Amino acid sequence: MAEAAAAEAVERVMGERELHRSVQRLASEIVERLGDPSGYALVGIVRGGWLLCQRLAEAIAALEGSRPQTGSLDITLYRDDLYTGIEKPVLGATHLPFGLNGRGVVLVDDVLFTGRTVRAALDELMDYGRPRYIQLAVLIDRGHRELPIAPDFVGRRLDTAKADRVVMALREEGAPEDGVSRLRARGGAA
Repeated sequence: MAEAAAAEAVERVMGERELHRSVQRLASEIVERLGDPSGYALVGIVRGGWLLCQRLAEAIAALEGSRPQTGSLDITLYRDDLYTGIEKPVLGATHLPFGLNGRGVVLVDDVLFTGRTVRAALDELMDYGRPRYIQLAVLIDRGHRELPIAPDFVGRRLDTAKADRVVMALREEGAPEDGVSRLRARGGAA
């Protein structure tokens, strides 16, 4: 991280309280639009989306008294840069303990950027069945889309330069506290 810090300026854009409030707001919006959690499942994109998915499921359970089913997608094999940009891809597991046919799905990710991760997730979901609908929930929408993909539920929109990186850190991954940081490339403008 010392090398990364030398090349990037770190700016905290969301602390623990803000992240918690955003998750609560996302959960409320999902419940308001989609209703009974038995009618849809939350599916998180591994890693950050999966952790966020678990928090959303708990927040929805607190609001509604029942928890939506959850699953996870590892999109590694569906990436369009698999053979061009990743030296040693690390494969994880996709876990969908329910059928997708006819079920509503809320796809969950931490940061929406170009849209390519979501495109890969949509491709993978379709290999598992034909959901009634798929909606997208993201904690951070940072813009710079390369594909026509838009979130249905957004925790926060963040203006960034294309060269910036936006990173969510959670206690579940060993972070000292929850939060989101923008790593600005030196010389980059917002």
